[in-house]
Amino acid sequence: MTAPTPAPRRYAVIGTGHRSEMYLRALSDSHAEHAVPVAFVDPNPVRMQHYLDLVASLHPELEPPSRWAPEQFEEMVAAVRPDAVVITTPDALHSEYIVAALAHDLDVVVEKPITTTAEKARAIAEAAQRSAGRITMTFNYRYSPRNSLVRELVAAGEIGTVTSVHFEWLLDTGHGADYFRRWHREKEMSGGLQIHKASHHFDLVNWWLGDTPSQVTALGSRRFYGAEHAAEHGVDPRARTSRELPESDPFRIDLSADERMRALNLEAEAADGYARDQNVFGEGVTIDDTLNVLVGYRGGAALTYSLHAYAPWEGYRVALNGTRGRIELDVCERPHRAPEEAEIDPSALEESAPGEEATEVRTRRSTLRLQRQWERAVEIPIPTGRGGHGGGDAMLLDDVFGGGASDPLGRQASWVDGLRSAVIGIAANASMTSGGTVHVDRFDLPL
Repeated sequence: MTAPTPAPRRYAVIGTGHRSEMYLRALSDSHAEHAVPVAFVDPNPVRMQHYLDLVASLHPELEPPSRWAPEQFEEMVAAVRPDAVVITTPDALHSEYIVAALAHDLDVVVEKPITTTAEKARAIAEAAQRSAGRITMTFNYRYSPRNSLVRELVAAGEIGTVTSVHFEWLLDTGHGADYFRRWHREKEMSGGLQIHKASHHFDLVNWWLGDTPSQVTALGSRRFYGAEHAAEHGVDPRARTSRELPESDPFRIDLSADERMRALNLEAEAADGYARDQNVFGEGVTIDDTLNVLVGYRGGAALTYSLHAYAPWEGYRVALNGTRGRIELDVCERPHRAPEEAEIDPSALEESAPGEEATEVRTRRSTLRLQRQWERAVEIPIPTGRGGHGGGDAMLLDDVFGGGASDPLGRQASWVDGLRSAVIGIAANASMTSGGTVHVDRFDLPL
């Protein structure tokens, strides 16, 4: 006798900004057999209506998700009785909803970073240890084929014991500038790029090494964006939004030119006053655009990390040194940023097709090299990923909503992985304030 097909799991989506679309498309289309959206929680009714229309277009037979204000979370849980929540709110709000969901033993799917402060991290840890609910961190970079290969090589002992990692991340003046237009520009909301953006990168290193950070020393500064640099770029710092800048200004974006941005941001602005296109050289920027971080690990390895949010090209370079050799990963996500280019985040684009004609010196590609002691370097072929983040987004969604088959690489990330990543950025902030080395044990977290 054939076993009955289990009913799809019911998900409430908390936060209906840009990032939630990836999850809602999965819940309403590609993974609707296993999971469906049943409720939205957001302060902005225009954004919720946009996604109600999207869900209806993808899955007309599905009952429309109900809509709730943030202060109605408890009422929503009682009325809708979801099995799990997906949290895609601004970073500083993650802990509030994680703790509330876990109090009802709901499973939680949460965007990175898990949180922004040590106090909020401790609240999450305490709630997770009490609850039957399970937290899944969505670190999609783990699933990118190129990053998975690094994990495989290290785990196989190809370079022996890893002793140091050098990691350089470059955001160009399209993607990098965008963090200074949005709510991320306020350190109180995002924790700075050392938490919001670098949590991806710190998690990769933690995962590659299979180790836990122990101490952090950091430098951070604002060398390009902010009102203090407006004169250098010929921009009036009094302009609140980029729409007040001349059309020829390379840092101006036109929200009305993009259907999705117009619907989610421009048309939603009147409902809550949030401007998606704030002046990157205006007042109110409190995050840094230039970061250097040194991390020591319990197992003895060291990480040297840098991030620049105003580079002429976008991508990253990683080198892992070991007792038996070295791994090098070079990734170019965008060879150069043209002033008129509309696409903001190149990591969300497809990988270049093999054999694509090279039209410039730097091309959009990924290269992975392995060189063992006493041997010539070899290039390791990287499977072509389909979809955003080198194919990581699609694989992540399969894992989160498709059942989560056993994974020998251990790409499924827990709340502990989330804390191990966020604590580096939290310690970096503390180090920038004190000017010294910060030992992560001081935060009293179960890492």
